[in-house]
Amino acid sequence: MRQPDIEIYLRDASQDAVTEWLSQAIGPCSPWQPKGQTFKCRAADIPVTWLPKAVGKWHCLLLESDATPWEDDVACARAAHAALNVEIRCAPGSWSEDEAEDAADRWVCINDEGEREILWHTS
Repeated sequence: MRQPDIEIYLRDASQDAVTEWLSQAIGPCSPWQPKGQTFKCRAADIPVTWLPKAVGKWHCLLLESDATPWEDDVACARAAHAALNVEIRCAPGSWSEDEAEDAADRWVCINDEGEREILWHTS
């Protein structure tokens, strides 16, 4: 089932490299507009939010649409790692407030060593 939006976390990725990747994967990006601590743009018709250092050294990338080329966070994370060659983390699937709190700490980690599930306490 296609997720309503995509959210991934990138370690040590530059905003310029992410912009170039999104332009190639989705379509031309508008200039980034600062909005408080975040930056917003559009990749083709998809609203994009970039939150630098959202969790320590990890930057958050949010694609606010179900019309991305990726069905879910994991598919996007795989593509981001392949294009940017940085470690990526994302939720293993959709998570809702009804789930146990422990489920919120389950993440997929994709790096040069492969793909594995980890526990990542972000708060």
